[in-house]
Parts: sequence; structure tokens; C-alpha cells
Amino acid sequence: MTNFSSMAAFLWSVADLLRGDFKQSQYGRVILPFTVLRRLECVLAPTKQAVLDKLPVVEKLDENAADAILRHASGQHFYNTSPLDLSKLGETQPRLNLERYIRSFSYDAREIFEHFKFYEFIQQLDDANLLYKVAKKFAEADLSPSSVSNHDMGLIFEDLIRRFAEGSNETAGEHFTPRDIVRLTTSLVFADDDAALTKPGLIRRIYDPTAGTGGFLSSGMEYLHGINPSASLRAYGQELNPESYAICKADMLIKGQDISNIKLGNTLSDDQLWNERFDYCLSNPPFGVDWKKIDTVIRKEHKKGYDGRFGPGLPRVSDGSLLFLLHLISKMNDNSRIGIILNGSPLFTGGAGSGESEIRRFVLEQDLLDAIVALPTDMFYNTGIATYIWVLSNHKPKERKGKVLLINATEQFAPMRKSLGSKRKELTEAQIDEIVNQYTRYQPSANVKLFKTSDFGYRRITVERPLKLAFYPRDLDRRVALLADKDWSKYGDLELLAALDAMDDKYLSREKFKKALPKVSAAQFKLLIKHLSETDENAEVCKTKGKPEPDASLRDYENVPLSESVETYFTREVLPYIPDAWIDIEKTDPYDGQVGLVGYEIPFNRYFYQYQSPRSLEEIDRDLDEVSREIMVLLAEVDRKSVV
Repeated sequence: MTNFSSMAAFLWSVADLLRGDFKQSQYGRVILPFTVLRRLECVLAPTKQAVLDKLPVVEKLDENAADAILRHASGQHFYNTSPLDLSKLGETQPRLNLERYIRSFSYDAREIFEHFKFYEFIQQLDDANLLYKVAKKFAEADLSPSSVSNHDMGLIFEDLIRRFAEGSNETAGEHFTPRDIVRLTTSLVFADDDAALTKPGLIRRIYDPTAGTGGFLSSGMEYLHGINPSASLRAYGQELNPESYAICKADMLIKGQDISNIKLGNTLSDDQLWNERFDYCLSNPPFGVDWKKIDTVIRKEHKKGYDGRFGPGLPRVSDGSLLFLLHLISKMNDNSRIGIILNGSPLFTGGAGSGESEIRRFVLEQDLLDAIVALPTDMFYNTGIATYIWVLSNHKPKERKGKVLLINATEQFAPMRKSLGSKRKELTEAQIDEIVNQYTRYQPSANVKLFKTSDFGYRRITVERPLKLAFYPRDLDRRVALLADKDWSKYGDLELLAALDAMDDKYLSREKFKKALPKVSAAQFKLLIKHLSETDENAEVCKTKGKPEPDASLRDYENVPLSESVETYFTREVLPYIPDAWIDIEKTDPYDGQVGLVGYEIPFNRYFYQYQSPRSLEEIDRDLDEVSREIMVLLAEVDRKSVV
């Protein structure tokens, strides 16, 4: 049985034994670790006796020395010191024998089973009198490297992971990225390197900081294998969820990877591969997950500036997606490409000067953003929101420098026959190929648009208008409010009140109003302004040191494209409508010192918006008449039944 799908089906058929004693969502938690166990013992079988022969030699050695000798004897990154295997567990005490057998693996392999919580399921299998039967079933599977290559074994394991995801789709989205999305993202990231990837003896490094079950790492290996079977792709990753980590680590072990490169923990707060750099980075970070719990660590690193990962800025605490983007950028070597899946928020959330805008500014001004692909909704297991693939590169070809390609693929999908959680749509291979072709062709069309990086930038200028106040010292309602103010007891007096009584009903000049008053303190005058004044277009402009004071209530902001001068824009767009307005030239950008705060946003949907004219009134009237007729028929039916 060499066909990988047939072997996967055979292994998953163990579910027939589990049915009734285990939930469907638990099948994978039994089948996956047993598959790993069977593959490992098949890989170790040729050198098993050599390892056992070395045990007397290493008994008195320290742990590190013994480990090195046993690894060398096994010829693998791992080993097992037990004479047992799945065919030798026996019927009398299979649980104790199996647990003893697993604990005899070297640490990296043993850890996989611990994070699977395999011992718990061994106990459940034993309690249900199924353990011996299940172990015997797996012992029948020939998973030796001579029968199943690392590549095919990887495909088998991925098939089992997929079946597990489909069977537990209520939580699948937390741990699994749909295969079609993985395939598209990987193809986009590798697309521009196809020629280089055909070179003999090629070695590349791939990394996923949110590795999940290893879908992106596996897809990268599969892609490279299809182009260059002799090439070597070394996989690195980190995952927060222990079970997903176990699956990923098992998958990498099965594929012959050095599993010490797969780490467990929070990538943002504890980067366990801090000194590593990679050729390809792929990630599907959680959407809209806050980083409040690791706030202190993140802000501490941000203070390091560009010596840390988060120098450009910090997004709002409610969404840490852009932190993962900055993390990936920090992992680039001199020739790297990134593919990251984000929701719509990182495109436009946050105005000029905000953390989000500053991150976008860094990405665009460093010319790292290559393309963005808008995906259809309902593509993921646990959400139906709009999502986007960002493709980044620090070695763009000449024709792409200073440019960004936007691809609208929202209508590229096929409806699924059966929904999996929130996933109701999928991408066919033909649709994936078409999107990748749109990317590589690099030609504008109805669904493909090309922009300069500066097209997404703007200067946020502050537009001021003069303060014009009218005063009503004798207005009864205003006087009542004045006297009710708690500060009147501090600053008011009968002399001031008498002075107000003697003044005119209305003043259109702040200066004239003040001159009509007796000598008052700044606090008193502020109190009078608060209660006795209101803005009035007919009033005189309030000035300080001969300069107009701005009216904060009329303050406005304009976003001026970076391609245009602030003065030209202001003269054309503001002065014709507000002749007395002016630009606050004191508000400058902290980096370039020019007037206006620089911001960046990518209003993706605006670029692809297509106006649809409203229906004609005649058409609407016809629909209303039809609905009215239907209602009258229903009412007549109700009347007829009530009479009967």
C-alpha cells in the first residue's frame, strides 16, 4: 500500500474502533500520536539493535555524552532505548508497556507525546479495552522509509491532520489554516524565486512564528519538492498551543527535519529563535487578538527603538496583528520574502501618527510591501470576515521597486458542498493559479491595480479658523448658569455682578466687552467667557498679540496626498470655501520636519469600488405593487378562514 491517500485512509479507519467510546472530535487525538509512534519505530528499526547494544556503554556517562552516542548509533535526530514496539505490547498489560516504551524515546521525540496528552488517551483506550486492538492495527501499517518516503509520509500526516480539522471544526480555526489559503500564500511567496529554486544543492530556510500544526512549513516543503526534489528546505517555527505544537513537531520529525527548530511559546513575548534569519516567512496570526497580557514585555522592547522588533510603532492593544508583521520583518535576511494573512484593520486603522500608521509608513517607505491580495469572505473555519494576504520582499526586482500591486480576488471562489464551521467557500487549483499569474504578470486590469508606495501616504494638516465671540452680559439664562457654577463662589462678587447689570445687552467684540468691565482677574474673565459668550460669525476676530486666535470648535483636518504640496492643496480645496482659514504651521512631522503629520493607509476597497446606479422609480413601483397584491391575497385568505 504505497499510495499515500490509501495509507491515510487505512490509518484513519482506526476511527471505526473508536466510534462509541470516543467523540468524533477526539479521533485525531488518538490516531495522530499513534501514526507518529509507528513512523518513528519504523524509521528506527534498522538501527534498533545498534542502539540497544550501546546501552551498557553509556550507563555511566553523563546525559549529554550518552545522548550523542545513542543518536549516532540510531543514525537519526532521535532514538529509543526500549526493546518493545507496537507489535510486542502484549494483551495482559498493554498500557504499562506502551507508556514504558514511549518514555524510552529521546527527549525531543518524547516531548511530542507529552504535549499530545497521549498518556490520558492511552488510559481511556485501556479503560475501554481498545488499546491492544488499536496498537495491533497500527502495527500492521508499513511506514518504513523504504515503503513510504519522507515526502509521502508528510502527505499522509497532512491528510490525517485535515481529517482531524474537519472532525473538530468548532475549534479548528484556532489551530488550522485552510489548505487552499496555505497553498495560495505559499505560491505567492515562492513565485518570484522559481528560477533560483531549481539550482542543484539548494538550501533554504522557512519560518512560521504562528506555526499551528505546521501547514505553512509543510506546504513550503511540498512546493519546493515539486520544483527541485534535491533541494533542502530547513523548517523553523514557534507555536503557542501545546497540542498544535505537538502536531507540528511530529510532522516535522516525520519529514526528517531537525525538530529542535520547532519551539513552544509566545512568539511576541518570548522569541526563542531571536538570533535566526530566514529566506521565507509565512504566517496566519490570530485575527483581532489583544496583547494586554504581554503589554509590559512589548513596550519594553519598543523602547529599544530599531534595536528591537517593534521600533516603528505599536498598534492598539486590541489587535496585535501588526506586531507579527514587524516580527517577521525582523527575521528577514538580505534576500527574504514574507507572506502574512491579516484582516482588514491593518490596512487603514489609525490616523497619522498612530502606531498602526507608523508601522505602515515604515513598511512602505522601506519599500518592503510587494503586493496585497484580497480574499473572499467565509474562507476560514472560525470567521467569515474579509482577509488579505500581504506579500513582502526586501529584494524586489527593478520593475517592482517603489510599487505595490493590489489584487482583488474577492470573487475568485467555489462554494463548498458542505460548510466547515464558518468556511463556506474555497479556492480551486485553477483559481489559485490565476491569482498567482495575476501577481507574476504584474499588469493592471479590472481586478489588478498598480500603485506607487507614496500613493498611500498623506500629510494631515491642521486647518484653523478664527475665534469670533459675541457676549450677552444681561441674558437671564446665562446669568443663572454663571451664578450656579461652583467657581462663582471662588471668583465672583457683588461688584462684578453690578457691573454686568450696567452693561449693554450684546457685545460683538471681546476687547470692548473686557474694557466695559471693572478690572478682573484671568480666572474671572475665563468664567465670564464660559457662560456669557457664544461664537458668532458677525463678531470681531479675537486676537492675542495681534494674531488671530483659533477656534477649537471649528478646528478641522485635511489629508493632503504626499504627491502634492500642502500650499497648493490648501489654496484649491479650502480657501475658496473658507476664506479666513489658515494652516497651523507649528504642527510638523517629527521625522521630516515639514508641515503636516505624515500618515499612511491602504483603502483597498475604495480602489476597486464600482458604482452601481440605483434602480429606476418605475421598477421600484412595480415591485411595491407586486408585494401589495401578495399582502392583499394573504389578508383575504385570513378573512375567509376567520368567517368559516
